Amino acid sequence: MHRLGISIYPNNSSVEEIQDYIRLAAKYGFERIFTCLISASDKDIELVLEEFKAILKVANENSMEVIADIDPSVFNKLKASIFDLKVFKDMGLSGIRLDMGFSGYEESVMTYNEYGLKIELNISNGTRYVDNILSYKANLNNLYGCHNFYPHIYTGLSYDNFISSSKQFKDLGIRTAAFVNSPSAEYGPWPVSEGLCTLEMHRELPIEVQAKHLFATGVIDDVIIANAFASEEELKALSNVNRDMLEFSVELINGIRDLDKKIVLEEFHFNRGDSSEYMARSTQSRVKYKGESFPPYNVVYIKRGNILIDTDLYTRYAGELQLALKDMKNTGKTNVVGKIVDEEIFLLDYIKPWSKFSFKLKE
Repeated sequence: MHRLGISIYPNNSSVEEIQDYIRLAAKYGFERIFTCLISASDKDIELVLEEFKAILKVANENSMEVIADIDPSVFNKLKASIFDLKVFKDMGLSGIRLDMGFSGYEESVMTYNEYGLKIELNISNGTRYVDNILSYKANLNNLYGCHNFYPHIYTGLSYDNFISSSKQFKDLGIRTAAFVNSPSAEYGPWPVSEGLCTLEMHRELPIEVQAKHLFATGVIDDVIIANAFASEEELKALSNVNRDMLEFSVELINGIRDLDKKIVLEEFHFNRGDSSEYMARSTQSRVKYKGESFPPYNVVYIKRGNILIDTDLYTRYAGELQLALKDMKNTGKTNVVGKIVDEEIFLLDYIKPWSKFSFKLKE
């Protein structure tokens, strides 16, 4: 099951603001929270504990899983040890994310903690770090993986690095997470904040497109908003993202026929197994609406991302919906009835043989 998450930073907000944000996110079905104990480590430890307990009480009341970023300095300050993680449980945490500074043996020991706390590892390093931990016979049931986010523009992960490092964890059956940037949010845990995202290519994209892409890769289970506070509009937009299959945001042409509109927006679509490099073919509509009339009325040049429906001039293909994967000449027998919005065109690369997909009108 894919999940959505938010991030909170007590260093930069009041306890009350964060509690309200948690309640709002829970309203829209968010189930995870990332926070950072490293950035709070310069504060009085008793005050840190008091604030976190008040915040996490509200998180737990709303069934949110909360994982905090820590390093050995935080361990020492809280008087925790790899054999005793009680202080984190008492705070109300569901797990701890190990930024760095441990050798592999320590992480393996912590996966057997008596409180069931999840031990989350940094995916983004791109090393065989997880293999080293598993060589110490770690408890896979308590292991998570989560990417970094990158506040400095142009420092986010390349796509290839992201995929290869994520697959190391995904192939082992370890739950994975990555971060998206909220354009409306103002800060993260550190002073520099030029957008917070895992993938550099996401930095300027709408938040829901970032999430669609992460889910479409097939290597990420959970998507977390890295910066705070995302707007209610953004939380709602993310909650409406289909986490199980690609749902493209589309614009339909003026004057589209009612039946064509129904086929685009209401029918179940999947690409044929004998797929073409030119188009994704959703053929069930031609079967369901056999005998209906599909006259030609917009047989213009076809561009990548166009939504097509074959006309009566194609006889047995009439009523078939297609999604253009390339620019191509129109034979004069196919209506162009709409298009995917420009910022989602790149998601066409994730339509494979037998892929399921759907369309939703751009809001």
